[in-house]
Amino acid sequence: MFFRSKKFKRKNISHWFFTRKGGVSKGIYKSLNLGIGSKDNKANIIKNINIIKKKTNLKKIYTVKQIHSNKILELTKNYKNQRLSCADGIFTNKSDIGIGILTADCAPILFVDNNSEYICCIHSGWKGAYKNIIMKAVACYKRKNIAAINIMAVVGPCIGFNSYEVSKNFKKKIYSKFKNSRTCFGKKNKKIYFNLRKFIIQRLVDSGLKLENISHINKDTYMLKQFFFSFRLSTHKNELDYGRNLSIITKK
Repeated sequence: MFFRSKKFKRKNISHWFFTRKGGVSKGIYKSLNLGIGSKDNKANIIKNINIIKKKTNLKKIYTVKQIHSNKILELTKNYKNQRLSCADGIFTNKSDIGIGILTADCAPILFVDNNSEYICCIHSGWKGAYKNIIMKAVACYKRKNIAAINIMAVVGPCIGFNSYEVSKNFKKKIYSKFKNSRTCFGKKNKKIYFNLRKFIIQRLVDSGLKLENISHINKDTYMLKQFFFSFRLSTHKNELDYGRNLSIITKK
């Protein structure tokens, strides 16, 4: 039902990368669809959220209305509405609440500092990474006098290199801004493919994180359709919508 990183372990920190299994949704949303913004039956989504809350023993799990931006909200108090305003990340030092990110091919990234004082989650596809949301997440820690070398990060399941065909213009756009991104591209049968996971790890290192403090769940959301929702796969199948996977981090 979920994956965890063995490397991303702190005594008072828990995290989950949930799969699409274990819920009540039907059809193209089968079964653990957590996308409140999807066209799935809202009653089923609420039931799925409650399944997650019971599994994690969390009464509140905050998410944001994701817009492929570089905006990160700092959560400083409890809110009744657990779906916060438009942003693509949450940063907080609050305990006993979950903060989460919804994905369907983009990468969920979870952060914690060495002292487990602040936790952060961000949603990063190529657009977010291009807009430097990863650097913005690290900047949240720096504002609290926490250096990048004292931050740990884990990159969750996302679309894999062999599943992510892109255009020449896309490659040119990425490379023109990030000169070290050339190794994130490859060719097969005259088609260009993009390694989103490698690109994100590069951005984490460029933001000051130590490579040894970065772990990842190397699962391809496009290929593993039995485990994950995938926007690209749903598009290729001409489906009208798609479900979302949820990733959560919490501190005690």
